[in-house]
Amino acid sequence: MKGFSKMAYPYIVWMVIMIILPMLMIVFYAFSKSGNDVLTFQFTFQNFVRFFEDSVFPNVLWRSLKMAVATTVICIALGYPCGYIIAKLKGNNQAIMILLITLPMWINMLVRTYAWRGLLGYVELSSEARVYVGMVYNFLPFMILEIYTALSKIDPALLVAARDLGANDFQAFLKVTLPLSLSGVVSGITLVFLPAVSSFFIPKLLGGGQYVLIGNLIEDYFITSGDWNFGSAISFIMAIIILISMYVTRKLDRTAKEDEI
Repeated sequence: MKGFSKMAYPYIVWMVIMIILPMLMIVFYAFSKSGNDVLTFQFTFQNFVRFFEDSVFPNVLWRSLKMAVATTVICIALGYPCGYIIAKLKGNNQAIMILLITLPMWINMLVRTYAWRGLLGYVELSSEARVYVGMVYNFLPFMILEIYTALSKIDPALLVAARDLGANDFQAFLKVTLPLSLSGVVSGITLVFLPAVSSFFIPKLLGGGQYVLIGNLIEDYFITSGDWNFGSAISFIMAIIILISMYVTRKLDRTAKEDEI
């Protein structure tokens, strides 16, 4: 067993280099002034004060959260019926449908978004509507697959038992299928909301620069303006929001699994 534990060392090193060190750098820049280094570090909250003093930045954050929530709700509304229908299919038909859903994901998301940019050029839509189309298109497969996985694990005998006890199809769905599939819905929410709230190239490409989200601000301050301190402060705020979201979805997932038991 000890020999197998050593196989985790490369992953631990990778995690330290690719995750922990970048996060420490973000914290360092977020709480320091421009021009500071490790030896002349001066602790400050000025970057966060700047974010909340100017109403533009909280408004962009609020817009990002609203878009992520709306995208997640739309994906649930579209993804649950799709996942339910696929779970009801048999044999090759089910495999073909799964292939059709996952096939676009074999192509890089950036390339797919560029393709939608060309397609939406022929349609009169607002910048916001274009961004919603791109968000839902790119993240919907994750929701469908998670819901399908949860539904496919439900024992058909439970539905038979519900009908034997006098429940009709709709009542069996509400009392058996829906509660047992909530864990898939919660997992889908995690896979849709978290990338949607921090997305930057979808609004950049489809919004034409007119619909700015928090991810675009972070990109601009790191790459265009070169203000790593303020960009890190925005990233730190987003990291806190994402951690809170993960905690909430984890609690919901745990509750859903307890209900299944």
